[in-house]
Amino acid sequence: MGLWDDYDDSVQANGNVPPLNQEFPYGTTPIRGVNLGGWLIIEPFITPSFFDAIDSKFGVVDEFTLSKHLGPTNAAKTIEKHYANFINETAFREIREAGLDHVRIPFGYWAIMTLEGDSFVPMISWRYLLRAIEYARKYGLRVKLDLHSVPGGANGWNHSGKLGPIGWLNGTNGDINAQKTLDLHNQMATFFAQPRYKHVVTMYGLVNEPKMISLDADRVIEWTSKAHDVVRKAGYQGYIIFGDGFRGLDTWKGEFKGLDKMLLDVHQYVIFNVGQISATHSAKVKFACDGWGPQMAKSVDTSTGFGPTVVGEWGQAETDCTPHLNNVGVGSRWEGTLNSGDPLTQTNVPSCPGGKGCSCDGANTSPSNYSKAYKKFLLMFAEAQMDSFEKSWGWLYWTWDTEAATQWSYKKGLAAGILPEKANTRSFKCGDTIPDFVGEGLPETY
Repeated sequence: MGLWDDYDDSVQANGNVPPLNQEFPYGTTPIRGVNLGGWLIIEPFITPSFFDAIDSKFGVVDEFTLSKHLGPTNAAKTIEKHYANFINETAFREIREAGLDHVRIPFGYWAIMTLEGDSFVPMISWRYLLRAIEYARKYGLRVKLDLHSVPGGANGWNHSGKLGPIGWLNGTNGDINAQKTLDLHNQMATFFAQPRYKHVVTMYGLVNEPKMISLDADRVIEWTSKAHDVVRKAGYQGYIIFGDGFRGLDTWKGEFKGLDKMLLDVHQYVIFNVGQISATHSAKVKFACDGWGPQMAKSVDTSTGFGPTVVGEWGQAETDCTPHLNNVGVGSRWEGTLNSGDPLTQTNVPSCPGGKGCSCDGANTSPSNYSKAYKKFLLMFAEAQMDSFEKSWGWLYWTWDTEAATQWSYKKGLAAGILPEKANTRSFKCGDTIPDFVGEGLPETY
């Protein structure tokens, strides 16, 4: 798809939101959106076929090592085929039909710049990013750009493309990589300041999930202020997104005063915390309402929190059983097989409620095998989160599609009946009665 001067911004995603050429009432009308994860950055649990096909002895654990293993020519061919097939125009049409109105598009720095020693396939994903924005425009969907990987890596996790040490604002080249990221934002913000993107690219992400529990928080905040200024000087006028950095929402109260249209992005999951993953089904629904709901309300109020807040990622998986979720070949907290190699995270103690008989079979089975009670729980858990997160500026589910992981795919969840047919028409809201799922025949351990 090429770019042309004649484009139509009069399209409306659905009757609950304005057409693109009218301002979206952020803070009043909730964002209801979805991520296009695992597309322009390959993630092992989303597309496990890339990793299952390669013997573990080769140490392929992320996109960086995958590309290196394949070699430049084969990597470019293989990964572009993935770009072309995993997400296409049909996805945007289906996203609109699901009653959603925003898409968050994660991508890596290698879409725009190349670094010495990189094995990432350079530049090709940029074309697909631009194509995605035009598809979004066609279906009236607004775009939240998400720089999911920065030079050096801001968190060291595989979903940033490269597993390993953090080299952004940290280590020998930390300052150099931080400056390269500012240079990238100058280039990218200049491009997206063009009039054709004003009504579509309404949100611009600076860096995904900077690991501020490891990084110097003050330095990240200082860098974020600089990045804001770079983006504004380049002419981009939409909302600028910064991540909560795992510091907790309360810590952001009063930050970035004087900087315009800054939006705090938080990601909410119960499965990476042993205390939360071990809660019962009923308790997880209750926590989604009574825990996250008040958090959101507190955060969006400038007298108690930062102010504008959005849940940029969340999911309905309530176990960490999905293969490769915790890294390629690494087990789960749920079964007590998390052999991560990190003494802070690895565990041989099962984490399902009660800690005995914990099995991933039920969570990983085909949705055609889900019991009525399990489907009821998954739908209620999702709708409870939607309800709570709409106490903030809204939400974007992680993610639209996967090869096999139903509980991580909005598309597959719709087909399985564990997500509402339309995002704004739901059967459960916080305050409704939460059933005893054990009493309805749903075991806590599977």
